Amino acid sequence: MNWQAYLKGFQSWLRLEKSLSPNSVQAYIHDIEKLLQFLEYKNLSRTPESISYNDLKEFVRWISELGMTASSQARIISGLKSFYKYLLMEDVVSAAPTDLLESPRLKRQLPDVLSVEEIDKLIAAIDLSKPEGIRNKAILETMFSCGLRVSEVVGLQISHIFFSEEFVKVTGKGNKERLVPVGAAAIKAIRLYMDSIRVHLEIKPGNTDILFLNRRGSKMSRVMIFLIIKKLAKDIGLKKSISPHTFRHSFATALVEGGADLRAVQQMLGHESITTTEIYTHLDREYLRETLIQFHPRA
Repeated sequence: MNWQAYLKGFQSWLRLEKSLSPNSVQAYIHDIEKLLQFLEYKNLSRTPESISYNDLKEFVRWISELGMTASSQARIISGLKSFYKYLLMEDVVSAAPTDLLESPRLKRQLPDVLSVEEIDKLIAAIDLSKPEGIRNKAILETMFSCGLRVSEVVGLQISHIFFSEEFVKVTGKGNKERLVPVGAAAIKAIRLYMDSIRVHLEIKPGNTDILFLNRRGSKMSRVMIFLIIKKLAKDIGLKKSISPHTFRHSFATALVEGGADLRAVQQMLGHESITTTEIYTHLDREYLRETLIQFHPRA
C-alpha cells in the first residue's frame, strides 16, 4: 500500500473520528507531505512501515535547517504523531517511530489582553447610525461577555440563545456543545440587532437560524469580524496587536483576575485540558508582579 492510500485513510479518520475542520485536516496532511518531500529530496525509499526513528530525526533536522520556526517544527511533529497513531489503530504498524521524537521547547507566549476601558472604547467607536454598526456592537458585546472563539461567534444560532435563562449554547471544537452565561449588555445588544436590523434582511436559505448575518443575508466570515476589530482598533489609536481571539483572552483574564475558579473558566472557554486554561493564571501573576513594581516602595 502506498503513501497516498494511507494519507487518504488518515484524512477520513481526522474528519470523521476526530471531527476536525477541513482547514485542520489539510494542515495535518500538509505535515505528512513535508516528510514525503524530505524522503524524495534525500532519495530514500521508505514506506510508513519501514521508516525509522533515525529517519524522522534527520527529517526534523532538515526542516530546522530550512529555517522553520520552533512552533512550525512542533506542529509538524504533532502531525506525524497523529499519523502514526492512526496507523497503529489500523494495525499498519506495530510500533510508532515517533514515540521518542521530541518537539523543540517553545517559549510560552502570553497573549495580548484588553482592559475593560479599552473594550469600552472599541465599542464606543462603532458607528451606530449604520445597520452594520448595531450588528457589530452586538458581536463585540457577545464576544467579551461569553469568551467565544470567532468560529463560534459566526456559527451562533438563534435557537441556542436562551434569553430568560441568560445562557447561550455553543458548538465548539470537535462539535462539542457547552452552555455559557451571557451578560445583560450582550443580551440587550443582541435583541436590538434582531428587532431593528436582522428582521429586515432578506435571509438566504440555510441561514435562517444564524444570528449574525452580512448585508446579503448570509453567515459572516471569520475574516470579516477580524477586519471589523482591526478597523476599530485603528480608529481609537490602539497600539496593541489584537484580533477576535483577544476578546476571548480578555474575557478569561478578567475572570481569573477577579478570583474566578479555574475549572469554571475552563468550562466556559470549552478547553479540553485545564493546562490550557492555566495560561491565564500566568497572566494574572504577571499583572500582580507589574502592580508590585509600580506601587511597592521597595520594589
